[in-house]
Amino acid sequence: MVDERLPQGMRLIPEFCSPEREAELIYWIDAQDWRHDLKRRVQHYGWRYDYRARGVSPEDDLGPLPRELAVLLDLSPLKGAFCSAPDQIIVNEYLPGQGISAHIDCEPCFGPVIASLSLGCAVDMVFRHCETKSHCTMRLQQRSLLILSGEARYKWTHEIPARKSDAVSGVRIPRSRRISLTFRTVISQ
Repeated sequence: MVDERLPQGMRLIPEFCSPEREAELIYWIDAQDWRHDLKRRVQHYGWRYDYRARGVSPEDDLGPLPRELAVLLDLSPLKGAFCSAPDQIIVNEYLPGQGISAHIDCEPCFGPVIASLSLGCAVDMVFRHCETKSHCTMRLQQRSLLILSGEARYKWTHEIPARKSDAVSGVRIPRSRRISLTFRTVISQ
């Protein structure tokens, strides 16, 4: 069943950062070390997420967020979306053909708000209601910030289909490199 209504608790803020800030962030991110333990490259800041255990434990504490990323937390509407400041950022790199399977971010690990900043290429994200199976697709534009809370956070899965292009208004748009920064608050371990 297709339901084009968006999940309650989901907001998309276009142009969250300027093209210049996007370029600075990508430059800084590319100068850091990447982890290669997934099909895509990742970087963890604040806390490491253990993909095998599907959790966060006290030994996963990586220390404070780097200044280059922490400054984003002071920008509105990111600052206003969280009750307490995010203390974890995961950077994911998606090359054409890469995606992420349907999931809900770990409920016992992370607080009630998840936010994700898209850099580089725009991409389609698919949302599916866990009970009704209704679904919708949202185009995450370059430099947009997606905020999930309430039903969107807990009752809908989100995924990025692994493909090399997306159909936009009947036209195939090839994907290029996309980097996402996911902001979360770790629940005390």
